[in-house]
Amino acid sequence: MVRRHRMVTVEVDAAGVERRLRSGRLTCPGCTGVLTGWGHGRERTIRGLDGPLRVRPRRSRCSTCGITHMLVPITLLVRRADAAVVIGVALAAKATGAGYRSIAAGLGRPADTVRGWLRRFTGRTEAVRSVFTVWLRALASDPVMPQPAGDPWADALAALAAAARAAAGRFRVPMVPVWELATAVSGGRLLAPGWPPVSINTSCP
Repeated sequence: MVRRHRMVTVEVDAAGVERRLRSGRLTCPGCTGVLTGWGHGRERTIRGLDGPLRVRPRRSRCSTCGITHMLVPITLLVRRADAAVVIGVALAAKATGAGYRSIAAGLGRPADTVRGWLRRFTGRTEAVRSVFTVWLRALASDPVMPQPAGDPWADALAALAAAARAAAGRFRVPMVPVWELATAVSGGRLLAPGWPPVSINTSCP
């Protein structure tokens, strides 16, 4: 029997996701069984920085435990109508002292929507700083810890940025987008209830 579905973050390249599904290189996060293709989710529109984006995520099913998983691109956060980078711009602006109304005006988003993002993140700045400090240490052989900024928001975003630089060095790529790393590490749940968990898993996202 097929049970309820869960979310798994994957790369943006849909063709690459299909190749990994066909070759059995995507595994179930619950039991490590092999994920196979299982249709698609409904198509929806996501608001990006430069305009609307049409997204139709792939659905998969574990061949071992039977749980289905929605394969969500790392550009998206769970249950958010805006791309992760849009929300990231708002969070970064808040760290510099901007208010939610000015952030909303700059992004062309409803003020209440932006205020909701900021409120959600406010309650987890220390947890985010802790999670990405752990990732920084795991990714870098000789990690350089960010200097305390004296502000919880700035400290959290500094840890996230440092972890992204460490990931770029680890995998020898020019850069790792900060908000894609945030999405990958959080499984798309950066602003969702229940994240971060009490224990931190530092397996490769």
